[in-house]
Amino acid sequence: MTLDTFLDGTAAVFMVVGGLMSLAAGIGLLRFPDLHSRMHAATKPQVLGLLMLVLAAAIMWRSWAWVPIAILAWGLMLLTAPVSAHVVGRAGYRTKHMRADLLADDELAAAVDRLSRQRGIRREVKD
Repeated sequence: MTLDTFLDGTAAVFMVVGGLMSLAAGIGLLRFPDLHSRMHAATKPQVLGLLMLVLAAAIMWRSWAWVPIAILAWGLMLLTAPVSAHVVGRAGYRTKHMRADLLADDELAAAVDRLSRQRGIRREVKD
């Protein structure tokens, strides 16, 4: 087995794993019941899937010149996915686009109530 054959096989495995992780993220977006579950599906497997695809591309390029670009692409995804998920989750919580029955512990309720009282806004609680 030559080095090129080994690298091609490794890149192929990384591509398949990356594609399956991205597919799992897409299926999760369609199948999960609420905003927070969908948000989790959109960020967690997608970041790992992109890492696998970027590693496969870096192996297939066989040039060190492309490695910083691959790291930059994955790094930007790694930085922006959690931040965007956090913002979407907070917005969904505040606009009541969530299923409170699926939350194990609502740690944000006390902070939202406190801020609402300070601003003079009354928050309706659903049971």
